[in-house]
Amino acid sequence: MHSKGKSSVWNPEHRAHMADLEMKKVAAYMSPGNRFFAPFYRHTTIQAFMTNSEDTVYQRTRLAMDDVRTAFDLFQTKRDKSRPLIIAGFSQGGLAVVELLKHIDDETYSQLAAAYVLGYKVTKADMAASSHIRPAEGETDTGVTICYNTVKDVKYVLPLIAGSDICINPVNWRTDATPATLHDTITITVAPEHHVLVATNYSASEYPPFRGFLNVGDIHSCEPWLYSECLARNIKVRAKEWIRRRLASR
Repeated sequence: MHSKGKSSVWNPEHRAHMADLEMKKVAAYMSPGNRFFAPFYRHTTIQAFMTNSEDTVYQRTRLAMDDVRTAFDLFQTKRDKSRPLIIAGFSQGGLAVVELLKHIDDETYSQLAAAYVLGYKVTKADMAASSHIRPAEGETDTGVTICYNTVKDVKYVLPLIAGSDICINPVNWRTDATPATLHDTITITVAPEHHVLVATNYSASEYPPFRGFLNVGDIHSCEPWLYSECLARNIKVRAKEWIRRRLASR
């Protein structure tokens, strides 16, 4: 589930734009060995987030979140429940993952290997609202939520989007400030007091500023792509661990 692109699910041009812009690219690294599903839903426009108002975002995303919940409930009626469940979303899609975790029942949660909230926040209030939101503590724990946001410096954190209360480094799967090297030259480090990732030796020039709101010191647009190899490996690790634990409990 993703956040940008056109928003009308009935407009063929908008659907094609979203499919080509994000869905196919994410599927290229998330789908091998898995059964990959990505619903189209009516996105809330970026202007809602640019208000920097939690109330405005809540009000304007209700329709989008209803679409996601409806799509997920239909998906669950058709899914092979003997397989591990992975949920992932970027930006507004990350918000949708948080809301889905609040929505699902305990039986569905028992099927969850992991939930990935990429480029959005998970707050203490979210965790208080649902026992299904449990922060990941390492590389192999299951039934957990992985959350991260990337900035060049902590002064660039966007509270509305990245003001998270949890964060894990998808390169070394640490929650402390132990640095990790990505692609030989980039250093990724958790800033524990801010719950964000700080990237050094990375220009992020492929992600130009968007309306003076995103990619201005934060590197919001990189979240599904910069760590794609790490995410692809970890999805397999957590799915395998979920299966191991399921078999061991029989």
